Amino acid sequence: MPRADANGRPEPADEPHDTELRSAPAALDGRPYSGSNGAGSGSAPGQREIAIEELSGRDEAWLERVRAEFAAGFRVMQDGTPAVTVYGSARVKEGSLVYEDSRRIGAALARAGFTVITGGGPGVMEAANRGAVEAGGRSIGMQITLRNVEPPNRWTTESVTFKYFFVRKVMLVKYATAFVLMPGGMGTLDELFETLNLLQTGKIHRFPVILCGSDYWAGLLDWMKHRLLAEGYIGGRDLDIFLIEDDPLAVVDHITRWQRSHSVGELAQHPERRPRRALD
Repeated sequence: MPRADANGRPEPADEPHDTELRSAPAALDGRPYSGSNGAGSGSAPGQREIAIEELSGRDEAWLERVRAEFAAGFRVMQDGTPAVTVYGSARVKEGSLVYEDSRRIGAALARAGFTVITGGGPGVMEAANRGAVEAGGRSIGMQITLRNVEPPNRWTTESVTFKYFFVRKVMLVKYATAFVLMPGGMGTLDELFETLNLLQTGKIHRFPVILCGSDYWAGLLDWMKHRLLAEGYIGGRDLDIFLIEDDPLAVVDHITRWQRSHSVGELAQHPERRPRRALD
């Protein structure tokens, strides 16, 4: 998968791709455009089209790398459904309660016939992948290259390593029909709210989203109720699109029962049958 050129030279820095959307766009040499007519993006007639043409040529290699990463993810996920994505901290240590709960969830999902997908790193990701492998199931890691070197775990049957976070994010969501959130930090919270936003806006079906560990998640839920909901930033139904559970086997039971009573193809063809809540 493309990361650097064949001679090991570092790849050029990624360029912004929103030039045509800025109110006062900069020219390709970094200087402001002159002669703005104040219409649309603020550029003079024809300048937007010129900028797009020049950016397209300059970004062709970048677009090809992105396409190659998506293609690699698609190949890995062939025949990988039904699948469940498990999110959680990379800092969790083997033997801890969170690690062992994640391991049990991975094993139970595999025994129920689900492919287990994680970010492919250590901690919760390793534990869930490990449980799936130990139960004889399919275990997929969607790894990412980071400066602080988050090592991939060895408990996967297939894996792919991405350079671009946004490609990895798509692959962690695209094939999953349920999401399990174990305790975690910034990355886990990002994944949680990204998933909830996709559900809230109807970009994905109301698949089960289950937060495991009430002690850990209770404070967040309290803040969502007393600030987001109370101040009108979310609606009451937005709190119905996820569930908090403590028992690892109950987590898998919720997912299994949902899967047995829903067909993704049917939901796509009949919007009126889509559940209003993630666990309906």
